[in-house]
Amino acid sequence: MKDSSSVVETLWQMRGIWHDRVELFRLDGQPLSQDELAGSPGASPFENLVYIDFDGQRMTQTNVTFRGRPISAKTFSGNIVDGVLVFDPLGEGAYTNIGVSGGQDSLIYSAQSLNDSCLRYFEPDFIQLIGSDERLRTTLLYRAGHAVRSLRAEGARLSPDCKSRHPWDPRGTEGPVHEQATESSVWR
Repeated sequence: MKDSSSVVETLWQMRGIWHDRVELFRLDGQPLSQDELAGSPGASPFENLVYIDFDGQRMTQTNVTFRGRPISAKTFSGNIVDGVLVFDPLGEGAYTNIGVSGGQDSLIYSAQSLNDSCLRYFEPDFIQLIGSDERLRTTLLYRAGHAVRSLRAEGARLSPDCKSRHPWDPRGTEGPVHEQATESSVWR
């Protein structure tokens, strides 16, 4: 019997192409129309295609913004180490980001340890699978050590695999799904 609370099993369940509708909020719940403090500043709401590959050891994810903001693609990846997802470096000065179990069908992406880089930029990510083809992702963004806004992404799976680009992909249907790994400068 598979353990649906393990990081590996949850990543197996998350493979494929997702359509995320993303909204940003002030701490009191009021919608934000602009977010200038994020690692990727811009308008809200917006929509992403999210490609998630996982082979049991390595996870690669590419987020492609295609509606509500300028087109962009960001790729990040990591490996399973002792049952935990350890992300490849996210940028100069960044903390080590890990993916841990949040219980059945859920993951938490957060810092392995709190350090000075967390004071500059910190955004824990909570992902909950809802059935086999829906997910909910929420984050809380901290800048200069203070909570500044939340994010809610409601996702629907478009395909169980991501071997090729989805027809909605603004990069076109030809070419690799994943880009070169993205490094952010928010921790400098």
